[in-house]
Amino acid sequence: QVQLVESGGGSVESGGSLTLSCAATGFPFSRYCMGWFLQVPGKEREGVALIASDGSTYYAESVKGRFTISRDSAKSRLYLRLNRLKTDDSAMYFCVTAQRCHALMLSPNRGQGTQVTVSS
Repeated sequence: QVQLVESGGGSVESGGSLTLSCAATGFPFSRYCMGWFLQVPGKEREGVALIASDGSTYYAESVKGRFTISRDSAKSRLYLRLNRLKTDDSAMYFCVTAQRCHALMLSPNRGQGTQVTVSS
């Protein structure tokens, strides 16, 4: 079955950087849409970025120019590089997958998340 395991979260100061990683197994990684969303307790999940099977990408306005999503099909891994972090970026970040990108945010196929905490 689909398994997604995130890593790379941590605590950083404002302006710092982190790289999140998601190890994927149980499905044909190269043919699936992959993405990251974040969630803060008590709030709705928010899409951060996605990357389609053809490599095309989409970013939420709040992270454009600061975050970069990428994928390595040989390793079945998804990445999210977070630069110039702000305190508002603090959240649990989840890796998610779906066969089609339009179904990503509603997909049940997600990992357990990795916490990012940005201090001022």
